[in-house]
Amino acid sequence: MASVAEVFRTFAPEYLARFPHLPHRHRQVIQAIVACRSGELGAILYRCPSCQGRHWIGRACGNRHCPQCQAHKTRQWLERQLQRRVPGPHFLLTFTVPEPLRAFLRSHQLVGYAALFAASCRALKTLARDPRHLGTDLPGFTGVLHTWGRQLQYHPHIHYLVPGGGLSPGRDRWLPSRQDFYLPVHALSALYKAKCKAHFQRTGLLDSVDPAVWQTPWNVHCEPVGDGEHAWRYLASYVFRVAISDRRIVAVAGRTVTIRYTDRESGAPRTTDLEAMEFLRRYLQHVLPCGFMKVRHFGFLNPNAAVPLERIRSLIAALSGHPLRELPAAEERSPWYCPDCGAALVYIRSVLPFQRPRLDTS
Repeated sequence: MASVAEVFRTFAPEYLARFPHLPHRHRQVIQAIVACRSGELGAILYRCPSCQGRHWIGRACGNRHCPQCQAHKTRQWLERQLQRRVPGPHFLLTFTVPEPLRAFLRSHQLVGYAALFAASCRALKTLARDPRHLGTDLPGFTGVLHTWGRQLQYHPHIHYLVPGGGLSPGRDRWLPSRQDFYLPVHALSALYKAKCKAHFQRTGLLDSVDPAVWQTPWNVHCEPVGDGEHAWRYLASYVFRVAISDRRIVAVAGRTVTIRYTDRESGAPRTTDLEAMEFLRRYLQHVLPCGFMKVRHFGFLNPNAAVPLERIRSLIAALSGHPLRELPAAEERSPWYCPDCGAALVYIRSVLPFQRPRLDTS
């Protein structure tokens, strides 16, 4: 089966030879993906409680840019967010940037991505505080940075999942939004651009930005997403994954990597061919700066918020007149299943690279 790791193992040596001055961070990601699940990092012994079979599985690299070892983390993260969800309408807001700004962000990722988070967050809080809208100084929202388009092109933007409402200044009432409207996007777009420009000015980088950026309209998109569960599942696919998953790689033939994507206009499935070096280039341009947090929680959804989520849920229940529903407990599941019978595997032990596996060990 074609995979990202297969492409990297086949073509990474050539890519490294062609680009000897590749950023150290990119080299680390290449090494991690090539070694992941290969046995080079050691192995883990699992036992199937159903058919009693034993299975050695190569240890994962743990790199957040590796598609092979993030699925379990994605599931765990999603279950935690669904547990923290508050009742009521939710909205998905997307803060994009104009095309002339992308080159600057590509070469100033740490400062640029921080600016996008700061500007969009402040714009949301400013408009939410306005009494003509929500009148709350404590909304809550979660942002996820997303840097790729459907064909792996560089397209940085931030998705925010926002519960429809916020707390009153006295923290004793829930101030709800409308079911189908959160904030005016035209005002939000203008405020977002102004705050991003001010951020670049404070950091001394405004002169490095193409002036055309400030003459171009900035766009914020907002759509209601019901109770938010579907949107959480959509965002979860971006949290522990970079650019593309293995299931979107249709084939690797010669030096051509064929990937699957969805057409933006028609919604129909499409495929495109990328030369192997171009595939690696597009993939690696989405590697994040070391330590950068691509997921951030704000307002009452911040883990350090002064008002507990249980208190907020009770205020919403009191306003709606409906009793609180108890959320189901998160389910603990095994990340691996028996290839013979499909049962969840049980961990036995790990073997490090310098150790010799004893296949007969119980």
